[in-house]
Amino acid sequence: MWRILTAEPHAHMTFPDILEEVNTSGMKHTLFVVAIPFVLGLAAIVLPGIGPSVTGAPADTAVQDPDTIPEVARMVYIPPGEFIMGSSLEDLDDLAEQDEYPRRVVWLDGYYIDVHEVTNSQYKVFVDSMEIAPPHLWKDGNYPVGQDGYPVVDVSWEDARMYAEFVGKRLPTEEEWEKAARGTDGRHYPWGNEFSTHLVNRETLQPVMSNPGNRSPYGLFDMAGNAAEWVDAWYAPYPVPEGEKLPKSFAHRRQGFREETHRVYRGGSWNTLGKYLRCANREREKPERKWRYIGFRCVMDPPWRQKQPGQ
Repeated sequence: MWRILTAEPHAHMTFPDILEEVNTSGMKHTLFVVAIPFVLGLAAIVLPGIGPSVTGAPADTAVQDPDTIPEVARMVYIPPGEFIMGSSLEDLDDLAEQDEYPRRVVWLDGYYIDVHEVTNSQYKVFVDSMEIAPPHLWKDGNYPVGQDGYPVVDVSWEDARMYAEFVGKRLPTEEEWEKAARGTDGRHYPWGNEFSTHLVNRETLQPVMSNPGNRSPYGLFDMAGNAAEWVDAWYAPYPVPEGEKLPKSFAHRRQGFREETHRVYRGGSWNTLGKYLRCANREREKPERKWRYIGFRCVMDPPWRQKQPGQ
């Protein structure tokens, strides 16, 4: 069950102090800051016929979630557990790309993720506070009038990483992003397996949460279309077991893997063809590049899984 958490935190919550409040499309919300280093445990298991293990299932000593999950404004909690990641040989025969192979089951610890992409108004707080250069599309240090609630774009991967650090969060891993987008059933798009032009914005950038139908199983908005999203991953092939190598008939499909030269972005954008809006699709770009269709959203480790000083 997913929840969109928009309310102010309860008084009994043991979360970090509030950094500040910003207005997004006339909606007041709170950004939380966690000053403790983040630690994310990633693991994976294998089911017959699905694909290879990534790192293995969680240990018996893994930290368990509390009975009541604290609410965080404008974020959704993704519970720990398995999900189906990547694409199969059958998918490659259809719309998938070679860099999405193999399809496998991955286990992740729980984490919080922004319900929508970082907006212009949120990013301006960072720009003004840190006195850094704004996106090139802004004029005189300001985004266009009336675009408070639009996704911030024209930012590099490093810009996105620094913003996330500024608000006490981080960029999602590819695994975290894909689970949040497609849920646990391996669907092709956030809303299901069939593409629909009515559920995605494919004409121009729009305010976040503009299309109620474009939501993931966890209730996240715009995981397909609007702005594409940087993630914390180098573009590299997924691990493939020796017995599951791609047949030679797929040798002509996308190559281009280079060792730690390109960062991954996910989700497609307003100017993307439907096949590239699939949850498993991966795109790459040099981390210093900025495009008017790439933005980002952030994740945060739950406080019960963060290491305390001296640990």
